[in-house]
Amino acid sequence: MTSNFRHVALIGKYQASSAGAIGESSRQALDGIARFLQHQGCSVAIEAETASNTGLLHYPSLTVEDIGARCDLGLVVGGDGTMLGIGRRLARFGTPLVGINQGRLGFITDIPFDTYQATLPPMLEGDYEEDLRPLIQACVMRAGQVVFEALAMNDVVVNRGATAGMVELRVEVGGRFVANQRADGLIIASPTGSTAYSLSAGGPMLHPSIPGWVLVPIAPHTLSNRPIVLSDATEVAVEVVSGRDVSASFDMQSLASLLHGDRILVSRSAHCVRFLHPQGWNYFATLRKKLRWNDGDP
Repeated sequence: MTSNFRHVALIGKYQASSAGAIGESSRQALDGIARFLQHQGCSVAIEAETASNTGLLHYPSLTVEDIGARCDLGLVVGGDGTMLGIGRRLARFGTPLVGINQGRLGFITDIPFDTYQATLPPMLEGDYEEDLRPLIQACVMRAGQVVFEALAMNDVVVNRGATAGMVELRVEVGGRFVANQRADGLIIASPTGSTAYSLSAGGPMLHPSIPGWVLVPIAPHTLSNRPIVLSDATEVAVEVVSGRDVSASFDMQSLASLLHGDRILVSRSAHCVRFLHPQGWNYFATLRKKLRWNDGDP
């Protein structure tokens, strides 16, 4: 077989277990996938942290930057959190990503582990559907200076501390004042993130093709303060007016402690994450399966 993707990088869970390494079952899964890819004519490398955590040292090991520069495809084995982490880092290289699900939900790591041997070969030959997901670019401004910046694929969340009361946040969209919101916090979610924390807080689901965000208050003081869908062509600014222990998180990965007067600026990044799905992939079928909707008639 001749593969369209000659050089494939395998990426597993970034966070090791409490024992200090990825479990034996995960190591065996990655090794099995690597051997399968080699039988398909692919040259296989392991992402450096994955190799270190699994002990799979008999394959070439590459940093994320090397993967972006040298590999045709990234194959992510894990859950959505694993995909979010590597997606943010590889987006600037345009490296396409395929997800094999070993997590619980799997909205973006959508190939079940027990089907990869049947699903991957046609994809490696070029029979797939491409799905571009824009990233969020965010920064924290303090006294006119950038003190923190990050990329996010799912969401930017501003919220109160665990024991603190409500926060008050001044919200501007496209330079225009929207409202001062008193709530436990505020979520700015991409279409990808609209099925994550935003959904739990009562926000709507956005189809991935929509160039927009959803602004979702968390437990707002005023019940008429409802989620709103915005164009992602405009910048959103959130200023901390009052509250204690206020922080901002970006995909629940990076945290920044905030002071009164700090401004979180959110805009669309120039980079997109490239997901590849099996031919016939359908977003609504994913929702039916993951959210356990009634299938109805085919």
